[in-house]
Amino acid sequence: MRPYILAETNLKTLRDRKISLAVLPWGATEAHNYHLPFSTDNIMVEKIAADSAGLAWSKGAGVIVLPAIPFGVNTGQLDIMLNINMNPSTQFAILNDVADVLNRHKISKLLILNGHGGNDFRQMIRELGAKYPQMFICTCNWYQTAGQEEIFENGGGHADEMETSVMQFIAPEFVRPLNEAGAGRAKSFRIKAFNEKWAWAERRWSQVSSDTGIGDPSLSTPQKGEKYYNQVVGKISELMTELASSDIDDMYE
Repeated sequence: MRPYILAETNLKTLRDRKISLAVLPWGATEAHNYHLPFSTDNIMVEKIAADSAGLAWSKGAGVIVLPAIPFGVNTGQLDIMLNINMNPSTQFAILNDVADVLNRHKISKLLILNGHGGNDFRQMIRELGAKYPQMFICTCNWYQTAGQEEIFENGGGHADEMETSVMQFIAPEFVRPLNEAGAGRAKSFRIKAFNEKWAWAERRWSQVSSDTGIGDPSLSTPQKGEKYYNQVVGKISELMTELASSDIDDMYE
C-alpha cells in the first residue's frame, strides 16, 4: 500500500493525515501509431504522478494522488476508431465536482497533472478560481518539464521518439517492435501562420498523419526513456513538495 495513492489507501490511514495537496492525473484514450497502446497517455501520467508523489511524500509533503481520468479532448480525431473524446465542457463539470469535494474537506491545493496535448485546463482553472477563491488550482503538462532536445534526436509530439522511449522504460510489455511502427510523418498546414504557431487551429488528425503518429519513433530506446523519465519525475516531485508546503495567501515575492 502506498499511502499517498488514494486508490490504495484507506479511511483509517487518511484520518491520521494532514493532506494539503491533491494531484489529479489526466490522460486520454487514443491511438498512438501502430506500436503503442491506446492507454499510452494514461500509463505515463499515472506512473509519473505516483513516482513524483512518492518522492514528495518521502520529503514530508502532504500529498494525495487521485484516480486518473482516462479520457481527454479528441475532437480532431473523432473519425479514428475508438478514440474516446471528452469535450472540454465535460472536463469542466468533472473538475468542478472534484474541486467541490476537496473544498469541503479543506484540501486547498489541486494540481492537475496533464498527460495529453489536447487537454487545456487553463480557462477552466480561471473559472474555478472565481468559484473557489479559497483554493489554489494549477496545472502542469509533464512532457514540458524537461528539455527533450538534449536526449531525443527526433521530435514530433505523438507516439514519437520521446513517448516511445518512455513507454519502453516504464511499460515495455505494451510496446510492439519498432519495425511495426509507422514512420510518424505529419503534414503541415498550408497556411504559414499556423505552422509558426502565432495563429492556431485544431488539426484534423487523419488528414495530418496516416498512422496517427507525429514524429519518427525509430531511434527510441529504454535508456533514453529512463533518462528523460527521471528528469521529469525529479522536477514534478519538486513542484509537489513546494506546493504542499506553500501558503496560498503568500505565493508571491
